[in-house]
Amino acid sequence: MTDFENAITVMTDLFSKDYQFALATCDNNIPSLRFVDTYFDGYAFYIVTYALSQKVRDIAGNSNVSLCSRRMYSFSGIADNIGHPLMPVNAQIRDTLTKAFEPWYFMHNDESDSNMCYLKIQPATGFFHKDGTGYKINFIEKTVEAFPFACDIGYTEE
Repeated sequence: MTDFENAITVMTDLFSKDYQFALATCDNNIPSLRFVDTYFDGYAFYIVTYALSQKVRDIAGNSNVSLCSRRMYSFSGIADNIGHPLMPVNAQIRDTLTKAFEPWYFMHNDESDSNMCYLKIQPATGFFHKDGTGYKINFIEKTVEAFPFACDIGYTEE
């Protein structure tokens, strides 16, 4: 297994579940930030959302986005509205997302609404850590730098 493949395995372990990130978008050079639930499938992050939301409108004008978490995980990449969950092309990821987000998916989403959609974020670069190792990853070049890392930040409730 290459270092890059190992890093993807670590990411899959960390993020192939309902994982909350702050999503940064930009419209007319004005940044906007909100928390979203994501799921990482080994290649991309997915978000369940609404086509008329500010984040989707921002992405339509500028697809560059960033994700950041309280644990110092961060990723930058390109976001794309891949359409409604019931589109045949989304069948496989829909199955995964409905299971990953099972406690709330159908309670908060109406698939009969034509404006429901999925966002797919293809990361270009990122940083994450696990078990004392930090990973600086470049998804485009498929390279990763691993190094000793201790996350020593004190977290607050707010």
